[in-house]
Amino acid sequence: MSARKTLIVVPTYNEKDNITELLDTLMGFPQTVHVLVVDDGSPDGTGNIVEARTRETPRVHLMRRAGKMGLGSAYVAGFRWALARDYERIFEMDADFSHDPKYVPEMLEMAEKADLVIGSRYLTGVNVVNWPMSRLLLSWFANKYAKFVSGLPIADCTAGFKCFRREALESVDFDSIAAGGYGFQIEMNYKVWKKGFKLAEVPIVFVDRRAGVSKMSGKIIREALLLVVRLRLGRHR
Repeated sequence: MSARKTLIVVPTYNEKDNITELLDTLMGFPQTVHVLVVDDGSPDGTGNIVEARTRETPRVHLMRRAGKMGLGSAYVAGFRWALARDYERIFEMDADFSHDPKYVPEMLEMAEKADLVIGSRYLTGVNVVNWPMSRLLLSWFANKYAKFVSGLPIADCTAGFKCFRREALESVDFDSIAAGGYGFQIEMNYKVWKKGFKLAEVPIVFVDRRAGVSKMSGKIIREALLLVVRLRLGRHR
C-alpha cells in the first residue's frame, strides 16, 4: 500500500448497523489512512457512534451536518475538508460495505499511475451481487448511455468508489457542481477528465448493502441521464 497520507470520505445517513465494523476494518490499514465520516443528522445515532470513536482513535474524524443535504454535497464538504489539510489521496466510499475495503490498497497502488481511480463494477463484465434484475439493467444501460454521450473513457461512469489524487480534486470548481447521486459521480469524472487528468479503473465485485435501506431512486437516475446531455453540450452550471 502507498505510504501517502490518505483520507477516506464516508457519507452516512442511518448507518449505525454498518459504521462500527467499517471503521474497525479501515483502522486496520496503515497509519497513513484516515477516515472522515460526513453524517447528515442521522436519527439512528450514527453520528454519536462516530463521535465516540473519534475520542478513541485520532485517525477517525466526524463532520456533522444538520440534515439530509444530499450525497454530492456531502462529498464536496469532505473534499474541501481534505484539501484544507495535507492529504494526498482522497477516497469516496459508501458506508454499507457495498464497496469492499479490501480494494483500497489496490486502488492506492493504481493512484501512483492515474489521477482518478475508479472501483469499477463493469470493467470485466457485470460484477454486481444481490441486485434485482430491474435495477441491474437500469444501472448497466445508464452507464452505457453516459459513456456514449459523454465520451468518458471508462466502463463504470456512475461508480461511487473512487480515489482522487489531490491535484485532480484541486482542479475542480466545487461551486459549479449541482448534481447529486449518480449525476454527481458522472459530473466529477467528466470535469477531471476534461482537465486532462488520467482516469483508470480497478475491477471490483459490488455487493448490495448488508444492512439498512438504499437511498437510490429512479428519480436520481433520470436526473443523471439528463445531466450527461448538459455536460456534453457545455450547459452544466
